[in-house]
Amino acid sequence: MRITLIGQAPFGAAVFERLVEDGHEIVGVFTPPERSGGRPDPLAQAARDAGITLVQPRRWQRRGVVDEEVIAQYEATNPDLNVMAFVTQIIPTQVLEFPPLKTIQYHPSILPKHRGRSAINHAILQGDTMTGVTIFWVDEGIDTGPILLQRSCPIGPDATINEVYREHLFPLGVETMSEAVSLVEAGQAPRHAQNEGDMTYEGPWEGDIARIDWSQDAQTIHNFIRGSDRAPGAWGEIAGERVTLLGSTRSDYSGGAAGEVAVIDAEGMTIVCGDGESIRISTLAIGRARQPAQEWASARGVEVGAVFAPSPSE
Repeated sequence: MRITLIGQAPFGAAVFERLVEDGHEIVGVFTPPERSGGRPDPLAQAARDAGITLVQPRRWQRRGVVDEEVIAQYEATNPDLNVMAFVTQIIPTQVLEFPPLKTIQYHPSILPKHRGRSAINHAILQGDTMTGVTIFWVDEGIDTGPILLQRSCPIGPDATINEVYREHLFPLGVETMSEAVSLVEAGQAPRHAQNEGDMTYEGPWEGDIARIDWSQDAQTIHNFIRGSDRAPGAWGEIAGERVTLLGSTRSDYSGGAAGEVAVIDAEGMTIVCGDGESIRISTLAIGRARQPAQEWASARGVEVGAVFAPSPSE
């Protein structure tokens, strides 16, 4: 089957490789432009290495007006099916509808729950114990199209966004996309309407959004840190510095004021939360420089009894 692949990053490259292994013909690859002087995008590099048409539009359309040159380059690939793997650009409807078999896309949640581009973050932020992947038929909405295939996976009690993606959603997504494309080729791919009654949509979890509110209970803060690790990074202020907190686990320690450092040892820094229960942090970071919590505290003279500054909402 002739496939145009739209996407980027290691996930896009892994889908590319798997579809080639499955015997499909990748007739074109579309990725965002790479940064000058930066590392090559893995999917773009895979296309170059295979000698496949590679197009890297800055945008497909502007203010609703499509870039005719990009559209012409796309249509020249003449695919049977579009496969979207880690897409961050807005793709015009005429592209989605162009192939005879239309367009399918990967999403890292069990739709219709957690629509939006920060689905993995929000699953952990909300304390979900299960998540999964959905391959769906793309329409004009945000993750609203009919479901083709879904597979579920667990979220461990201390799992971070990176761990859930790396250990489950990445490999499961590649396998599920392979299976979905095979169903499309065989003419056996279903179109199950999403149940709007179960729908949730959450906005992007990015930028400066993840300041910790120490007045909240320990489990909520534990989920907050896990769901922000490593991007955008849950953060707080202590000893006059803004620090990112990584590697959260629940602690048996209880008692003390919200935000108070209760224990500093080889296992990390134990911090009291609003319900009197606590979490333990293994690593602290300033910018990209990470350090074991005990080492960081020793270097800065932070001792037991120090308190993280309350957030403006407290």
